[in-house]
Amino acid sequence: SNMEEVDNIIIHTLREIGCGLDDDVQSLKHFSTENIVEATVKCLRVIGDGVNISPALPPGMSARYRVGTQLATSCQELGFRGDIGYQTFLYSNEADIRRVLMFLIEKMPKEAAEAASEPMGKSAMLKRSIAAELDRQMKSAWTPPYCKQEGLCWRGTKPRQWHREGLSGVKRFHSCPIRAPEGVGDITKKTPKELKRYYDKHLQPLPSQPPQRSQVIPSVLEVNELSVTAQQEWETEWNQHGLPSRLSKEDYKARKRQRLEKRISDQLRQAIQQETSRASAGRDLMQMLSSFTDRGVGKGVTKGSRFTHTEKLQFAQDEETAAQMMGEGPRVDTEEEMQRKREEEVDQLRGQLEEVTGQLQALDVEMKKFTAGIQQMEEKVNTEVRGRSDKEEAYKVKKRTLDLLPDAENNISKLQGVVDGSSQRLVNLAQQWEKHRVPLIQQYRELKELNANRESQSEKKLEEIKSLREKMKGVADEARGKDEVYKQLASEYERMTKDVNRGAYTKRIMEIVGNIKKQKEEIDKILIDTRDVQKEINQLTGKLDRTFAVTDELIFRDAKKDEAVRKAYKSLAALHENCEQLIKTVEETGGILREIRDLEDQIDTEGTKKTTQNLDRIMGDFKQMKQENSSIMAKLKGK
Repeated sequence: SNMEEVDNIIIHTLREIGCGLDDDVQSLKHFSTENIVEATVKCLRVIGDGVNISPALPPGMSARYRVGTQLATSCQELGFRGDIGYQTFLYSNEADIRRVLMFLIEKMPKEAAEAASEPMGKSAMLKRSIAAELDRQMKSAWTPPYCKQEGLCWRGTKPRQWHREGLSGVKRFHSCPIRAPEGVGDITKKTPKELKRYYDKHLQPLPSQPPQRSQVIPSVLEVNELSVTAQQEWETEWNQHGLPSRLSKEDYKARKRQRLEKRISDQLRQAIQQETSRASAGRDLMQMLSSFTDRGVGKGVTKGSRFTHTEKLQFAQDEETAAQMMGEGPRVDTEEEMQRKREEEVDQLRGQLEEVTGQLQALDVEMKKFTAGIQQMEEKVNTEVRGRSDKEEAYKVKKRTLDLLPDAENNISKLQGVVDGSSQRLVNLAQQWEKHRVPLIQQYRELKELNANRESQSEKKLEEIKSLREKMKGVADEARGKDEVYKQLASEYERMTKDVNRGAYTKRIMEIVGNIKKQKEEIDKILIDTRDVQKEINQLTGKLDRTFAVTDELIFRDAKKDEAVRKAYKSLAALHENCEQLIKTVEETGGILREIRDLEDQIDTEGTKKTTQNLDRIMGDFKQMKQENSSIMAKLKGK
C-alpha cells in the first residue's frame, strides 16, 4: 500500500543517516521507543539543530520524560504544527510517528534535489568548494609547518596532486608596470626596425622585468586584465557609437582623437584666458590703489597705520627710558594722555578710511556711467555708419541720374535698348537653364533615391549586425551557464553514492502518483454521481410539490359538494404527510449511517493508536516511578 511505500522510504533514509535499525524492521509498526528516539535525534543532528541529546534512551523515567520534552520542543522550533509532546515519543502511535519523521526528513538538507532543481551560481559553487576543502582539511591529519616547504603538501593517491596549506607560502599581491612585445606575431603588420631592435637588444623578458620574483604573476595578471577590459570597452563603444556613424575603425579613431585634442586645446585656452584676465584685473587694482596713494600724498602727509604708530610709540618709549637712565629726565605722558592720543589717531584714521571709501564709490559710479556712455556712443556710431552707407548709395544713383539729364532722349533710348537686350538675354538664359535643369533634376532624383536605398540597406545591415552580436552574446552567456551547470552536476555526481537504487524509488513514486490520480478520478466520479442524484431528487421534489398542489386544489373544489371526495381529500392529505415523514426518516437514517461510519473510522483510528497498550505501559511506568520515589525517600530518611 501507499503507507508501506512511505515507511520503506523513511526506513531507508534513517539507515542512510546511521540509525541502527534491525533488518526485520520493515514498517513503522515495528518501531520501538528506543528506535523512535534514536531516529529523531539523528534527524535533528543532520538538520543541524544543535541538539545535545544522546540517541540512547536513559533507564530512569524522569530522564525519559525530560528527553521526550526536549525532542518535542526541538520539533516545534523547527516549525512542526501538529500536536506533539513527550507522549508522542514515549507512548507513540504509528500515524503520529510517521507524520513527525516525514516532517524531519523534509527538513533535512537535500543537496542533490536542490542541485537538480536550481542550478547554483559562481558564489554558491565557491562556497560549496570552500566548505568541501574545509571539511577535507578538518578530517586530514595535522602536520607541523617545518614539514611542508612553503606550505606545499600532496593529496590523493591516483593521481596525486599538490596543494598549499597555511599562510607560510602566501605572498602579497603587488604588481609593477611591465611591457611585452606588441605586433610581432602578426605578419600583416610591419614592425619598424628601431622597435625590433629595441625588442631584441634592450627589452628584458617578462620574468626579469619586475624587481622581485613574487611580483611576476600579479604583474602579468594585471596587464592581461587591463588588455581584456580595454578590448571590451572598445567593442562596447564601437557597437554603440562606431557602427551608427558609418565610418571605418581607423576613421572613427582619428575623429575621436581630433575631438579629444580639440577639447584639450579649448580647455587650455580657457585656462590661459582666465589667468590672463586675473593678471590684468590685478594690475588694474594695483594701478587704482597707487592712484589713491598718489592723491593722498598730493593732499598732505598721511598718517601711518595703527600698527606703525604703535611701533613708533614703542620706540619712543624705549628712547625715553634710555634717556632717563642717562639722566636726561624728559617728561613722561600719563595714561590718560596716551589714551586720548590713541583715540584722536583712531578718529583721524577712520575719517581717512571713510574719505577713501567715498572716493571709491564715486569712481565706481563714474565708471558705470562711462561704460553706459561708451555703449550708447558705439550704438550711435553704428547707426550713423549704416545711415552713411545708405546715403552714399542714394547719392550715387542721384548723381548718375543728374549726369543723364542733359541728353535725356538719347540716354533714355540707350537705356531702353540695354533693358531690352538684358531681357532678351535673361529669356535665352532661362531657356538654356531649363534645358539643363530637367536632366539635372532627373539625375538628382535618381541619386537621391539610390542614396535612400543605400541608407535603408545599410541600416538593415546595421540592425542585422546588432541582432547577430546580441545573439552571439546570448549564446555565449548560455554556453557559460550550461558549462557551469555541467561542472556543478559533474561534481555532484562524483559526490553521490553509487549504491542507491534510484530507479526503484522513482518507480514507487510514479506508482504512488498513479494511485493518487486514480483515487482522484474515482472521487470526481462519485462527486458527479452525487450531484446528479441530488439534482434528480430536487427535480422530483419540485414535481411532487407541484402535483400535490394541483391535486389538492381540484379535490378541495369538489369536496364541498361530495362526501366521497371529502374523504379522498383527507386521505390525500394523510398520504402526503406520511410520505414527508418517510422521506425525513430516510434522511435521518442516512445521517445515522454516516455517523456510524465516522464512529467506525474513529474506532479504527483509536485502535491504531494502541491506546490499551499505551495505557498498560503508562501504568507500568507509573509503578516504576513510585518505586523510584520510594527508594529516593528511603535514601533521604536514611541520611
